[in-house]
Amino acid sequence: MPIIVEDPRDIEFDVRTDEMLINMGPQHPSSHGVLRLLLKTDGEIVHEVTPHLGYLHRCAEKIGEHLSIPQWIPYTDRMDYLAGMNMNLGYSLTVEKLLGMEVPERAKVIRVIVAELGRIASHLVGMGAYGLDLGSFSPFLFAFRERELILDLFEEVCGARLTYSYVTIGGVTHDFPEEIPLSPGLAMLTGRTAGEPVSWITAARLFLDWFRPRIAEYHALLTRNHIFVQRTAALGVLPAELAINYNCTGPVLRGSGVDFDLRRDGEPIYTSMYNGYTFQIPVAPFGDAPYGVVLGDNWSRFYVRMLEVVESIRILEQAFDRYPSATGGHRLPYRLTQKLPVGEAYLETECPRGQTGFYVVSDGDPEPVRARVKSSSFCNLAILGDLCRGVLLADVPAILGSLDIMMGEIDR
Repeated sequence: MPIIVEDPRDIEFDVRTDEMLINMGPQHPSSHGVLRLLLKTDGEIVHEVTPHLGYLHRCAEKIGEHLSIPQWIPYTDRMDYLAGMNMNLGYSLTVEKLLGMEVPERAKVIRVIVAELGRIASHLVGMGAYGLDLGSFSPFLFAFRERELILDLFEEVCGARLTYSYVTIGGVTHDFPEEIPLSPGLAMLTGRTAGEPVSWITAARLFLDWFRPRIAEYHALLTRNHIFVQRTAALGVLPAELAINYNCTGPVLRGSGVDFDLRRDGEPIYTSMYNGYTFQIPVAPFGDAPYGVVLGDNWSRFYVRMLEVVESIRILEQAFDRYPSATGGHRLPYRLTQKLPVGEAYLETECPRGQTGFYVVSDGDPEPVRARVKSSSFCNLAILGDLCRGVLLADVPAILGSLDIMMGEIDR
């Protein structure tokens, strides 16, 4: 008997799919912290993404209402723990605004230096971790090699590598050391001798001289990598109007084409630190973007951070030149139990992930009545549901990583 094979083109397939709920996190390598995402999917298509918080909550704001002003500074380190210097600075400036305090010029220069080094260190982690999210391991190692050199510098100036409590009320806790031993890592990379006595500023200049040429390597390794571009271009597109409506800030906002940066556009007590410095604010779109990139996509947000590293280097070089002639000491005195004036103050500063605001209310005691924080990452995370609607399941980590959130800041 002949075998009759039915033509597959004549067979009607009854394919039905059901919506499925998938938990991504709270312990997931691409969630950038203890974040749980509830995904509603239909096959490989994501219909809805709902972030769930609460797995890291530490009651930091309530604790701030039971501690004196200097005692709460270490808690700000632990919010955005990849940019502790910047968080210290935001809180200190808010209290100084309430006090009507004007810090010395030398303290301002020191603050600019540590804040911009902190911005570079934070963006290096963001760049390396984002490559890791998309399957590229080498950029992660390269980024941490450079970040370790910055942490060596921070360790020499304040003794800590992650949670610094260095920027404080009235200035900074210590001036830069006049002499430090050159770290083994920096000595090896620059051809110097480990332990060689140099000034802190000299060591920082050596780092910048070595670091600047490495940026082109990052672009070749990741930014212009064909696979990386395919995973990020025209994906997670965030229109400028939607970004503003959600109160997105920082690279997320500037990646959508909105030219706004508090270092230039903020309140005078903050912008006065950057008076006289020449730098640009990177804003999308970019004339050198690869084919397929559109305004407000994942690649644009990533590229803003890469360009901000270059601008931070420009600011640092100018600050190093200013430092020797900067007048005044490194700090104005502030007692641990000093009483605050009756009143309130709110101030936002430009942290690596966006605009972080601190709000302090005082009734005249050393401890504030209210201490609150406006998180840039919280607002940036709120946009995730809109960005992930209709994308593939594998694209969710790519979109989330482009926001560069910090759960310690979100879930305070």
